[in-house]
Amino acid sequence: MLPGVSSSDSDLVAELIAVALADLEDPEVPDALERALHLVLPRLWGAFSFGLIDTKHLIGVRDPNGFRPLCLGRLQPTETTRGGWVIASESPALDIVGANFVRELAPGEMVIIDDDGPRSVFPFAEERIDSRLCVFEFVYFARPDSKLFGKEVHAARRRMGQQLAQESFVEADIVLGVPDSGVPAAEGFAAASGIPFGQGLVKNRYIGRTFISPTPEARMDAVRRKLNPLRESVEGKRLVVVDDSVVRGTTTGQIVRMLKEAGAIEVHLRISSPPFAWPCFYGIDTPSRGELLASTMSPDEMADFLQADSIAFLSLEGMYKAIDADGAGFCSACLTGEYPTPVPVAIGEPRVVVKG
Repeated sequence: MLPGVSSSDSDLVAELIAVALADLEDPEVPDALERALHLVLPRLWGAFSFGLIDTKHLIGVRDPNGFRPLCLGRLQPTETTRGGWVIASESPALDIVGANFVRELAPGEMVIIDDDGPRSVFPFAEERIDSRLCVFEFVYFARPDSKLFGKEVHAARRRMGQQLAQESFVEADIVLGVPDSGVPAAEGFAAASGIPFGQGLVKNRYIGRTFISPTPEARMDAVRRKLNPLRESVEGKRLVVVDDSVVRGTTTGQIVRMLKEAGAIEVHLRISSPPFAWPCFYGIDTPSRGELLASTMSPDEMADFLQADSIAFLSLEGMYKAIDADGAGFCSACLTGEYPTPVPVAIGEPRVVVKG
């Protein structure tokens, strides 16, 4: 690292590129940025998808494990425009600007776009190329209308719910989804179980993701502001509440308490992913292992802690079956503890590791 200069992964990479540009014999040559990237990129380990631009080029780079998505799109020429090319982290961004999806960038690929169109190079050593898309892109992170490995995320989440119902059915009156990513899985659970799907939680659209809030107090306050129960829908009912994951348990516990305060007589938690038991070192701010509920508790202990009547998780095999992307490579380190790259000892160290 460059102590005292870089405060984030992105800052660090920008500093390294600046140093590489300064070291070139002629930093003003047209392909200077591309040359600098060839020097810097092989030193980086971890999760990254970059979009860079200079006066002549648009460049997209995906890390050699492809932890995060990156795709290429094309704007068709019109009577008033020349058309062009677009780099986006998710395919819906292409729809917003009117571009056509061309393809996903491969792990380790760098696409350089100029007046002649795109060309691809692979600046990483061949032995480092190992496709490991974060499986939580399908579970939680990606927009439901995104396509990854050619699969629509919403449909995969719905299949996760169907698989979850087959693995852990429970008698109930209504199935609720925790907005937003839990809703498609809840729809699938309801369809497979025959239990009616209903709305029981209203989401405040102006509150962001709560699991990344820095303190337990902030997370609890955010949940209360983010979600509110529909009393008439839940009062006197046995509920199946479907959510995508349980991290620390703060959000989930608050939801269970709110629903019971609103009159629910039973709350059965069904989670459309396996237990989240290991920290992520690939760009997601999750805590040390000791703070993760699934790392220290059995499902029965978790249910007691969360004040739920029961809790069950989708199996790892069931999750991959629901995604239905044969031959695709995934990172599931947060679920298995099997990390595809070297990781820092402490969670506070940088997610992108520089070597050399």
